[in-house]
Amino acid sequence: MHPDLQHLIRLQELDLAAERSRRRIAELPLAQQALEARLADQSRALATVKERIAADQAARREVEKELAAVQGRLSKYKGQLMEVKTNKEYQAMQKEMTVAEQEVRGHEDRLLEHMERAENFAAELKAAEAALKAEQTVVAREQKQLDAERAALEQEIARLMASRGDLVRQLSREALALFERVAHGRKGIAVAEARDGLCTVCHVRLRPQVFNDVRRNDALTQCESCTRILYFVPAAAPGGTASPS
Repeated sequence: MHPDLQHLIRLQELDLAAERSRRRIAELPLAQQALEARLADQSRALATVKERIAADQAARREVEKELAAVQGRLSKYKGQLMEVKTNKEYQAMQKEMTVAEQEVRGHEDRLLEHMERAENFAAELKAAEAALKAEQTVVAREQKQLDAERAALEQEIARLMASRGDLVRQLSREALALFERVAHGRKGIAVAEARDGLCTVCHVRLRPQVFNDVRRNDALTQCESCTRILYFVPAAAPGGTASPS
């Protein structure tokens, strides 16, 4: 195989591998945002429970104030009952006391409801706090994994770029210029395999003479459709592996 062609195939592999790593690095912020969103959701769930508890506690305090007021009024009526002079006044006082007693029972029933809700809220709060803590643990672990992945990807890109530099020094200036020009115009894909008479990237059929030239792998032949530099992988011998030669 032509030395430049062999180096260009490897150069393409290095560039594609580096681009895959760069794309993955570009995706990491979105993954980190997703982790932050999960924590925010759990935090909001906990805050919602706390808000409901605070609202119920405020409502309970209002009921307690109202109950205390009614109980005070009832106590006053009981004290005044001994001072009434007439039967009519006595009946009126009894009526007021009956109404007050009904109000006391109503307020006591509402307090019992608040107490029952408080037990349920306590269980909800405990569950929400446990869920947040568990999510914080999971997110911290996944964040650590993302940080490690980023570091590994950056190291891989540095390794690939070092290999690329070594490879570029072995290429002729003309071959490198051709590669860079085609790659720039073809989204980074400058080299393509020719197989069964076709360019495997643009899928346009090659003229027989062009395909025969490519099969020899002894020159830099470009696809007449997409201008990519073509190479041919010979069929593998029985028990062997096909590779450009």
